[in-house]
Amino acid sequence: MSAAPSASETLDREFLTLRARLIDLAAGLDRLDRAEGSVADDPRRQKIQQSLERLASPDANRAETLQMLFSLPYDAQWREPE
Repeated sequence: MSAAPSASETLDREFLTLRARLIDLAAGLDRLDRAEGSVADDPRRQKIQQSLERLASPDANRAETLQMLFSLPYDAQWREPE
């Protein structure tokens, strides 16, 4: 079994992909800011803002935290027809 890669090796491998995704995210937010009107009160925009705040935390479970933020609460009756 091989040893887990070091943080430096992981950064070497992931840096360009992460950089590209962050630039893409920034571009999307710029488009929202430049668009006519405001979506500040839209719950989706608020979730994006919350996710950015959570990404900035040192928590090692950021992916799970964001998944839960964007997920609907469990509905025990999800199979029941309406």
